[in-house]
Amino acid sequence: MIKNLTKQEISYVLKSHYIGHLAYTYLGKPFVVPITYYYDEKNTTIICYSGEGHKINALRKNNNVALEVSEINSVNNWRSVLVHGQYEELKGSTAKAELHGFSLGVKDLIIKNEQRELNFISEFSSKIYKGEIPIVFKILIEDITGKERIR
Repeated sequence: MIKNLTKQEISYVLKSHYIGHLAYTYLGKPFVVPITYYYDEKNTTIICYSGEGHKINALRKNNNVALEVSEINSVNNWRSVLVHGQYEELKGSTAKAELHGFSLGVKDLIIKNEQRELNFISEFSSKIYKGEIPIVFKILIEDITGKERIR
């Protein structure tokens, strides 16, 4: 049986994970890529970052995005959350502050879920290179839905 998740269940799924699938459109074609994210429950936004490239170029041209996060145990036991929203690129001290919150939040999740210590953001992301300043962005949430199947 498939059922809708409650707001509390949706929030739990988003705040319990840090890997999702970001969907966007570029030149009329859909793209879906895995992305590290942090759910800022207090401000109900999704924080992400990336290096320059295809994804950022596409998001700057069309800021409509979706983020999908799943918990899949089997074909009959799963949860999925879908966020629709708008890409918003952050700059300066705001970007630095959000990246700091992102790294602390993801680090805490990794310690909790994987029982391993991390000292630097580069230990859980390949997008940070020496000297490179990442592009930090938010997904301003417009709509969230969630489904679950438990048999």
